[in-house]
Amino acid sequence: MIHGELSAPPELAPGALRIFALGGLGEIGRNMTVFEFGGRLLIVDCGVLFPEETQPGIDLILPDFGPIRDRLDDVEAIVLTHGHEDHIGAVPYLLRLRQDIPLLGSRLTLAFLEAKLKEHRIKARSLDVVAGQVERLGPFSVEFLAVNHSIPDAMAVAITTAAGVVLHTGDFKMDQVPLDGRITDLNGFARLGDAGVDILLVDSTNAEVPGFVPSERDIIPVLDAVFLRAEGRIILASFASHVHRIQQVIEMAGLHGRKVAFVGRSMVRNMGIARDLGYLKVPGGTIVTVEELNGMPDDESVLICTGSQGEPMAVLSRIANRDHAISVGPKDTIVLASSLIPGNENSVYRVINGLAKLGANVVHKGNALVHVSGHASAGELRYVYNIVKPRHVIPVHGEWRHLRANAEIAHSVGIDLDRIILADDGVVVDLVDGRASIVGYVPVGLVYVDGASVGGVTDAALKDRRMLGEEGFISIVAAVDMIESKVVAGPEIHARGLGLDEQAFDEVVGRVRVILEESLADGVTDTYELQQRVRRAVGKWVSTSHRRKPMIVPVIVEA
Repeated sequence: MIHGELSAPPELAPGALRIFALGGLGEIGRNMTVFEFGGRLLIVDCGVLFPEETQPGIDLILPDFGPIRDRLDDVEAIVLTHGHEDHIGAVPYLLRLRQDIPLLGSRLTLAFLEAKLKEHRIKARSLDVVAGQVERLGPFSVEFLAVNHSIPDAMAVAITTAAGVVLHTGDFKMDQVPLDGRITDLNGFARLGDAGVDILLVDSTNAEVPGFVPSERDIIPVLDAVFLRAEGRIILASFASHVHRIQQVIEMAGLHGRKVAFVGRSMVRNMGIARDLGYLKVPGGTIVTVEELNGMPDDESVLICTGSQGEPMAVLSRIANRDHAISVGPKDTIVLASSLIPGNENSVYRVINGLAKLGANVVHKGNALVHVSGHASAGELRYVYNIVKPRHVIPVHGEWRHLRANAEIAHSVGIDLDRIILADDGVVVDLVDGRASIVGYVPVGLVYVDGASVGGVTDAALKDRRMLGEEGFISIVAAVDMIESKVVAGPEIHARGLGLDEQAFDEVVGRVRVILEESLADGVTDTYELQQRVRRAVGKWVSTSHRRKPMIVPVIVEA
C-alpha cells in the first residue's frame, strides 16, 4: 500500500509484533527493516542506495533513521544478512548516533563492514555467526540459515517472538552447484514452514524473470572463450564484493598463463580481506601489482577493477574517459561481469561506448553470458513458497514492478490475496493474534550524503542542481540609491551554460534598468521585491526569446 492513504500507526498492542521498512521497498538499495516487540527493536540490514543521474553531486542515499532516532536505546542489535553495500553501507551512519549497538553477521560480512568502520573511526561491538546458530536478542530469538547469493556467507534470518515467526530470506538464489558448495538451506526453510511461518519477507529482485537462475559455473566456458580469443590485455570489471566471480577469473588466468592485478581501492581492500579469511583461493605467484603487470606482455595480463555500473570515479569509467594511467586499444578485451542495476543503464552504456570508441572489444551481459544473477527467479520463488507455506507474505527488495510480480507468484501457489501485503517504505505492518495487516505509516524520505554533509541536501536543492546542469545560470547585479530612486551601477548580467554571447543580453539589460527605475519611482524600497521583479522580467525574456529556463539569481545592492 502507498502511504498517502495512511495515518500514524496506533500504539502497538501487547503481545503484537510490528514491522516497517526504512528503505528497500520500491527500490533496489537502502535495505533496512525494523522489528518491534515488547518495547524493543531489532534491525535487519542497514544499506545504502547509489545516486542516479537526476541526483547530481550526491555520494550516497541512506535509509531515513527518523522514526527510530529517539528510540536508539531500545535497539537490541543490527542483524546483517550479507556484505553487499545495499545491506551494510549505512551502518557507520547509524552507529554515529549510537556506537554500541551490537552487530551480528557472518565472518566475511563483518570483515567487510569493519574495513568501512575504520574509515569512519568507529569501533563496533560485533558477533560472528554461522549458519544454524541461534541467538537470543532481548525478546527476539534469531536463527541464521545459509542462503546462496553472489557473495559468500549470505544468510536468511528467522525471527521468533511470542507473536509468531517471521522468515526474512535476505538476498538469495538456489544455485545447486555453487563454487563454495554452500547451498540455500531448503531443509531449514521446510522445517520452519512445517512448524509455522507467520510472515515471509522474500527477495523480489528477479520476480519478473521466469524459470531458475543459471549456476555461477555456467559462465566458465564463456570466460574460457574470452581468454582464448583475447590478443592483448583483459580488463574485467566486477562488483568489489563478488568473491566467487573473482575466483573464477583468477583460476582462468592461471589456466591461460596470465598474471592478475587488482585495481581500485575497494577491489584491493575486499579481495585482500577475502584472501586473508580463506574465501578467495589464490595460487602462488598469480597476483602481482599493477606496476609489475605493466612490465609484462599484454597477452599475459589481467586487470580486475571496479566500475561495472558506470560509476563516474571508478576505474573503468576513468579508463573510458582517458583519465587513468591505464589506457586501452584495439587488442584489449574489456569484460563487464555484472548485471545492470536499475537506474544505471545510461552510465554503463556510456562507458561501453567510450571503450568501444577506443577500439577495445567489450564483452558484457548483453552479448555474452558473463554474469548470472544472485537473486531467485520466479521458479525458485514458487519453490520457496511451496515449502515454507507462509500464512502471510511481504515482498521486499525490489522496485514496485518486482514487488507486484512477486505478489502474483505468491498468489499463483494458493496464498490468498488478503494475506499478501504490498508495502512502501514507512508502511507499518502489525502481527496480532496470528493475523498481519497494515496499520499506519511513519514518515520516511531520502537522506542524501553529499561530501561531509548528511541530510543537508533537500529535494529542492537537487532540483536547483538539475536546473543548473540542464538549463544554465544567469546572475544580474545592480546597485541602487533608494533616496535618489535611481540605479547607480549596472545592471550587469553574467551567464553560464546558455551558449549565448554577451551581445545577446543587451536588450534585457536595458529592460532591467527601466524596471528598477520605475519600481524605485513608485516607492518600492524592499530589495527582495526589486529582485523578484528583475527575476520575472529576465525569466520571461529568456523563455520567450531563447526557450530556456535557467536559474536566475538577481542581486540588488543598496548604495
